[in-house]
Amino acid sequence: MSKRVRFIIVLLVIALCFVFLHPTLKWYFWTEKEDKALALASREKIKDYSENMARADVDRLIEMAASNSTEPLSEKYAPIIKEAKARRKALGMEIPSQWTAQEVVASFKLSSKEKFITAAQPILETAYRDSILGIKNYQTNAVKLGLDLSGGMLVIIKADLDAAISADGASNETIADSKKAAMTLAMDTLRSRIDKFGLTDPVIRRQGEDRIYIEMPGAADADKINSIIMGRGILAFHIVDDEATQAFREYYRNNPGKTFDADYNLLNPEIIPEDCMVLGVYHKDAYGIDERDDREPFLVVKKHAGLEGKHLVSVDTSTDQRSNNPLVNFSLDAEGAKIFAELTTSNVGKRLAIVSDNKIKSAPNLKEPITGGSGSISGMSATEANNLKTVLRTAWLNVPLQLETQQVVGASLGDEKINEGIKALQWGLIAVLIFMLVFYKEAGINACIAQILNLYIMFSILSAFNLTLTLPSIAGMILTIGMAVDANVVVFERIKEELRLGKTREASINAGFEHAFSAIMDSNITTFIAAFFLSILGTGPIKGFAYSLAIGVVSSVFTALFVSRLIFDFGTQTLKLEKIHISWRKL
Repeated sequence: MSKRVRFIIVLLVIALCFVFLHPTLKWYFWTEKEDKALALASREKIKDYSENMARADVDRLIEMAASNSTEPLSEKYAPIIKEAKARRKALGMEIPSQWTAQEVVASFKLSSKEKFITAAQPILETAYRDSILGIKNYQTNAVKLGLDLSGGMLVIIKADLDAAISADGASNETIADSKKAAMTLAMDTLRSRIDKFGLTDPVIRRQGEDRIYIEMPGAADADKINSIIMGRGILAFHIVDDEATQAFREYYRNNPGKTFDADYNLLNPEIIPEDCMVLGVYHKDAYGIDERDDREPFLVVKKHAGLEGKHLVSVDTSTDQRSNNPLVNFSLDAEGAKIFAELTTSNVGKRLAIVSDNKIKSAPNLKEPITGGSGSISGMSATEANNLKTVLRTAWLNVPLQLETQQVVGASLGDEKINEGIKALQWGLIAVLIFMLVFYKEAGINACIAQILNLYIMFSILSAFNLTLTLPSIAGMILTIGMAVDANVVVFERIKEELRLGKTREASINAGFEHAFSAIMDSNITTFIAAFFLSILGTGPIKGFAYSLAIGVVSSVFTALFVSRLIFDFGTQTLKLEKIHISWRKL
């Protein structure tokens, strides 16, 4: 392979690794502490912050316009300036060279302060929201710190798949598929429930056949989390009382502040029938959290659930072949099919509220009886269909769960271990670099460059595959540093042997790499095989060690045989060097 091709490949690898590593660098080194705190907050807090900051900026803008301020607007007003410029272009108005508060407010041409606030605040709120969620996205794609470094809670849960399958009545031929589906459902359900806490990127993965491994970084209320994780969930279908809903709307319109208490319990229960209750209608907003529907905030539904979520067997989305609109398809077990047939037959023309955790997520019309044990829900966007599918699949969990392990790791202990691990990595690298420089002179410089690039590639791969950095991972990296140097030592010793035979620099380098290749590949392949089986058969800390070791093996082979060779060739062919300094003593 020519030097030019080798150089291009190395540049491409470095560039690709930077793309992978960029979120990690951005999050840990290029993001302010205040921005990190916001990004790590729950989506509810991010929403409150964005709304409050946007409102404060709009109020300041109105205040500056009222005082005829000629001060140019700062960069934070860029989104609203962009909107003002678009409005002026549409109206054929002159575009000012310098934007002031007066120019911006005048561009909206609204008759009152309230109308301007209504138009301007969402623009600034969107900018704040996108900025914080963008930072949150960097955190999601950055190298994660394990619980032994960051602190948090570790939970291992056993799913009783046999009980779930026997409840569904699966045949022997479909037991394996049923177990796989039940495990996937259990993981999706737990992920959906844990998301409600606003925790930062919990790690949820399958461990073995029937266990679920969960890591929740940061401080967490163990008792509260356990009650949510281990609960069966609440999902039910209730018939909507349209007549009572209409009467309630009139009452609520006339008594907006006198209808509910602080916990949204009715202050006057007599306004609805005894067999009914009032529930809020919710949808996902731009922050991904439940928000009460502005068009229809409340519905009055029957207290008695017509059908419980435990009867749902499967839920999926599809597209209507005639209208091309999204559909949410569901099927029920035998008992549920019978109950649902009676329910829908006697309530054709009414609405059926889908209730999860006392929140109405959808209320489709019953156009006809559904007697076949399966049906479809239409009349929504693709996003709404996916959200409803998630609710139907995860609100009720039909897989019994058993808590096997729960550990809480303090964040202060994590900080101490981070510092110790980083120091060990630093001193190990420094010691190796000094050794190579002292014993191998010029060639040692090549090895040092290859070592630094080796660590760079390792961290990039960790980031690319969203792997977690733990103390065992750091141990694997330290071991890899020594192994990577070993590959360089084998090459350098072979080159020295060729030099003793009287060969030139170029001939010695070529022969040294050629003769060392098989020895390096054999040793690293066996190490990689060991790391591969450790990653498959091991659990927890062993997996972290195995992953970093396997990544390090691949990276060290690339840097020792590819990068180091490129540096030698650069000295020989570009700098026209004839001698090579490769030993601390005269050869």
